[in-house]
Amino acid sequence: MSGHEKSRLLSSAVADQRLLQHKVKPTAMRVLVLEYLLTQQTAISLNDLEKGMQPADRITIYRTLKTFEQKGLVHLIDDGTGVHKYALCDDACGPAEHHDLHVHFYCNNCKETYCLSDSKIPEIALPDGFGFNEMNLVVKGHCDKCRS
Repeated sequence: MSGHEKSRLLSSAVADQRLLQHKVKPTAMRVLVLEYLLTQQTAISLNDLEKGMQPADRITIYRTLKTFEQKGLVHLIDDGTGVHKYALCDDACGPAEHHDLHVHFYCNNCKETYCLSDSKIPEIALPDGFGFNEMNLVVKGHCDKCRS
């Protein structure tokens, strides 16, 4: 067995385990989508995911992402560009709620969106009777690659 084959098997095993931890049945497409997401350094749009996984069906990928979002595997990012992006969640997330309220960074130059997991969104004191469904904080500027 080649090194590439061993790496692929290990990656598949990691994806299977992560899916099972989130109570998601590991179908072939779900494993492939999760493996692809595990290789990404930045958030990715449905369109980019579809291009990277050709020849995969767009509707199947979309449904897979929605399942992942509902089960706490990925979170949806609105970075202000009009195109939603997806990134993997922290392990603490689950179907009831996402626990990864962190800042996102959008690079104006390369157009990439980064999760800044160590930069948590501070708690916001809402008036009595108010409740939030989602919270988003996007910082825009130039990433370390583009500043050089």
